[in-house]
Amino acid sequence: MQPTSTVDRPEAPLAPNSRTFARAFADVRDAWHHRELWAHLGWQDIKQRYRRSVIGPLWITISMGTTALALGLLYSQLFGQQLNTFLPYVTAGFIIWNFILGVVSEGTDVFIANEGLIKHLPAPVTVHVLRMVWRQVLFFGHNLVVYFIVLAVYYPALSKPYSMGGDELNSHPGLSWTMVLAIPAFALIVVNAVWVALLFGIISTRFRDIPPVIHSFINLIFFMTPIVWHVGVLNKVTGDGGEASWKVLIAELNPLYHFVEIVRAPLLGHTQEWHHWVVVGGFTIVGWALALIAMRNYRARVSYWV
Repeated sequence: MQPTSTVDRPEAPLAPNSRTFARAFADVRDAWHHRELWAHLGWQDIKQRYRRSVIGPLWITISMGTTALALGLLYSQLFGQQLNTFLPYVTAGFIIWNFILGVVSEGTDVFIANEGLIKHLPAPVTVHVLRMVWRQVLFFGHNLVVYFIVLAVYYPALSKPYSMGGDELNSHPGLSWTMVLAIPAFALIVVNAVWVALLFGIISTRFRDIPPVIHSFINLIFFMTPIVWHVGVLNKVTGDGGEASWKVLIAELNPLYHFVEIVRAPLLGHTQEWHHWVVVGGFTIVGWALALIAMRNYRARVSYWV
C-alpha cells in the first residue's frame, strides 16, 4: 500500500498555471484589499504582548529610551563628541535600526510563526507579511516618541546651525522644514520591508537553517553600520590619507547604512545625499523582482512547507 500521509508527501503537486507572475501580483493586491484584517491582527499582537501590563506598550518607548541614552552617553565619551548633537544622532539611528532589525528577524519566521492561520485561513500569504510589517510600524511609532523627547530637550542647540572649529562630528546645520522628507523616506523603507519578509520568509520556510544564520550575523552587522558611530570618525581616527579612504568606502558599501541615512539625515536637519536614494531605489527594484520570482514559483508551496 502506498503511503498517503502528508508527511510522506511534503510537497503536493501545484495547480495548473499556478506559477505565473499574475498570480504573484494578485496575491499582493488581494492582501492589500484585506488591510482591515492584517491591520487588526497587527494591533492585537501588540495588545497581546503587553496583556495585564500596567503601562502596556509604553514599555516599548521606555526600553528604546534607556538604550539610546546609554549608547549616546557611552559613545559620545569614547569618540569625544558633544552630547547635544551625538545623542539625537544615536537616537534617530537606533530607532530606524530597530525597525529594520524587527523586519529582518521576524520576516524570516513570518510564515513559520503563522502556520495555523496559513493552514486554516483562506487568505493570501502576503497578508501575514503585511501584518508583521504593520506591527513593526506601530513599534516604530512608539519608539519615535523618544526622538521627539530628545529633540525637545536639545532643541535650543539644534534649532540653529553652528560649528565647533570646523569639526564635522560636532557641527550641526540646524533644523528646517526638510525634516518632513523623512516621511517619504520611511515609506520607501516600509516598501522594502515587505519584499524582504516575502523573500526571506519563503526561503526560510523551505530551509530552516536560514533564520539562525541571520540571527547570528545581525548583531555583527549592527556594529558595522554607522549607528552608534559616525562615518566621519574614520577620517578623524585614521587621518586624511589613503587608509581612511578605503575604510569610508567599506562603510558606504554597507547597504543598511543608506537605508538608515535617508531617514536619519532629514530628522537631524542634514541634507539627504542623492547617492543614498540611488542605492535604496536600486535595492527596491531588485528586491521586489526577486520577491515576485519567489512568489511566482513557491507561493503555493508555503502551506505545505510550514
